[in-house]
Amino acid sequence: MKRPQWISSIVLTAILVLPLLLVFFHHNTTPVPVNSPKVAQDVPATKVVKPQKDPGKQGKPAKDGTKQGQQPPNDTTSKDNQAQDKPAQEQKPTIVWGVDTASRVDQAFLQCVKDNYGAPAVFGRYLETKGDVSIGLSKEEVNFLHQQGIKILPIFNHFKEAVGYQNGVAEAKEAIAYAQKIGIPKGVAIFADIEPTYPVDEAFIRGWVETLNSSPYKPGIYGVFTPDSQLSAAYQVAVSKNKNLQTQTILWSSNPDPGVTKKNKAPAFQPGAPKNMKISIWQYGIDGKTCNIDTNLTQSTVLDQLW
Repeated sequence: MKRPQWISSIVLTAILVLPLLLVFFHHNTTPVPVNSPKVAQDVPATKVVKPQKDPGKQGKPAKDGTKQGQQPPNDTTSKDNQAQDKPAQEQKPTIVWGVDTASRVDQAFLQCVKDNYGAPAVFGRYLETKGDVSIGLSKEEVNFLHQQGIKILPIFNHFKEAVGYQNGVAEAKEAIAYAQKIGIPKGVAIFADIEPTYPVDEAFIRGWVETLNSSPYKPGIYGVFTPDSQLSAAYQVAVSKNKNLQTQTILWSSNPDPGVTKKNKAPAFQPGAPKNMKISIWQYGIDGKTCNIDTNLTQSTVLDQLW
């Protein structure tokens, strides 16, 4: 009986001790919680997960308009995206003030204009002398005006009627010859002077524009482009026969309702032409009382096509 009692004692002891050992080993191998300070110290700052705040306070807008817990928007990216989404808006051309004259321009004449009206950015001048109507532009004038930083607007007036296609071609060729003689570079516009008393038809306009457009120069037309003028009617018929005329031709309208003014008193650019007709230069005043000039407003979009 003694031996079985000894074995029973060992078994009983094992039963009592074994749970204690299991509890002891389990305690030492329990992993540290993920959100404990020890783990947080080993994780880069950008990876630390901040504890959530009281649910009742979530969703409150911050000062920058974002909700708590949200990344503020990237202002630069947002503006760039908005800029890409918006269509490019066409900038309005600036308007520059200038004059034209049938007289020869020298230091004294320019000083008269500056003293009585203002400093012009554009000066309209005739290519060649025409009787007692106009004195032609000289190379000395060209050099003088360019030294002053003034653009030259070349005018051709060697005709008294603007009728017939072949007539338009002939006048354009003569204007081209004058332009080359005086050294006008390619790309400059030459303006046909169609006075309000001249008879005019669409054929002459097409002959003038098409001939100049096939030359080193650009076509321009000066005249009265009002809704009821003969020139406006002839031009619109010419455009109906050659759609390219509308984009190829620079229009300079004489509609001097306000009259000659000083530079700082110039009116707003309102040439009063038909709505479907693009006017780039407006002669708003004629026959200045002091100095022999007319006054003009020119859109900056055509300055590169002046000399």
